[in-house]
Amino acid sequence: MPVYEYACDPCQVIYQMRHGMHDEPLQTCQRCGGPVKRLISAPHLNLDNFSSPTEAKYAKMTPREEIAREKELQRYYETIWLPPPVKHNPWD
Repeated sequence: MPVYEYACDPCQVIYQMRHGMHDEPLQTCQRCGGPVKRLISAPHLNLDNFSSPTEAKYAKMTPREEIAREKELQRYYETIWLPPPVKHNPWD
C-alpha cells in the first residue's frame, strides 16, 4: 500500500498515512479539525536494491548532510504517522 502525506497549514503538521488507492483519504486535521491538503511526493522506487527507503534516501549523503537536511525539514512542520484504522476485532 502506498504512503500518502496530508498537510495542515495552520497547525504546521504533516500526517503520513498508509491506505489503498480507493480508500477514503484523510479529510480533517486530527489537532484542529480543519481541512488538510494532500501532498504530492515521489514514489519509493528501489532501483539500487537498498534494504529500506531510508537507506535509499540517504545513500549519497554524508552523515553531516543528513542531519542538516532533517533539521531543515523539521524546522517548520512536524511529521506524524497515523496508523491505519482497525477493521476487525482481534479478540473475536
